[in-house]
Amino acid sequence: MKQLNWGNTHVQTSAVALGIMRMLNLTSDQAANVLDQVQAMGVTHIDSADIYGVGQSETIFGEALKKSAVSRDDLFIQSKGGIVPDPQKSSGDVVLGQRYDFSKQHLLAAVDGILQRMQLDYLDAFLLHRPDALMEPDEIAAAFDTLHQSGKVRYFGVSNFNPQQVELVQAATSQKLMSNQLQFGLHTNMTDAPSVNHDGGIIEYSRLHQMTIQAWSPYQYGLFAGSFIDNPKFPALNQELQTLADKYGVTKNAIATAWILRHPAHMQVILGSMNPQHLRESIAGSDVTLTKQEWYDVYLAAGNDLP
Repeated sequence: MKQLNWGNTHVQTSAVALGIMRMLNLTSDQAANVLDQVQAMGVTHIDSADIYGVGQSETIFGEALKKSAVSRDDLFIQSKGGIVPDPQKSSGDVVLGQRYDFSKQHLLAAVDGILQRMQLDYLDAFLLHRPDALMEPDEIAAAFDTLHQSGKVRYFGVSNFNPQQVELVQAATSQKLMSNQLQFGLHTNMTDAPSVNHDGGIIEYSRLHQMTIQAWSPYQYGLFAGSFIDNPKFPALNQELQTLADKYGVTKNAIATAWILRHPAHMQVILGSMNPQHLRESIAGSDVTLTKQEWYDVYLAAGNDLP
């Protein structure tokens, strides 16, 4: 498993992380098996959020960790908070937000709830989950200071923030923002038209500020529209993925993983599957290093134009 430094720290973590949003669909025994198997594959990074299953995913994780052979000390566990869920608008493991709340009171309560559900003493990282239009940086800074000084959170980051939103929070906080979790992949590479960058230079910003980009939904096209793997809508892409999969002795999922990890921004891929076989196939991409030409061949096959 390829390793990377998280943010600008010397903390080493796996280049592929396990997202536990769908863990609420498992029993604690099944979830423990998933944890045991992914650790055997080299995955040490866990990603969660307090709205996943309205907290149920974290409850199952906490029970599973106790049953598994995995030591908490061998894991980098992060969660996210700041979205106030609306269960009436939820469907399965997808919970829609009623609003956002980055107040000190809400963020402190969110972390306490996460720790209680996951049966942990501390989080390695806590991320602000999507930007709050009403966020007050001083409130966030006060929450971060309390969480850090109490030992409940070691590091901090954000999710789905653009550069100016990062700057707004970072200007008030003494803790460096180490990561930004973004939807990124072959068909969600932060462009709204081929080669048109509409994100304000978030990739370049992240590299300049040594923030780890964590790619969520790496195999999706659009916003939860579905997977592009083996999708007849994308014949050229799947043909190119298959060609490289045959060359490297892996699957298309592995090549899609390798494509993200080949980027010099040292991105991290978050996998949300709870199927050990699917996870094994995707994780194998961490051991594949595409050439620059192969990276561009896949990029062009996905329908992207050169800048």
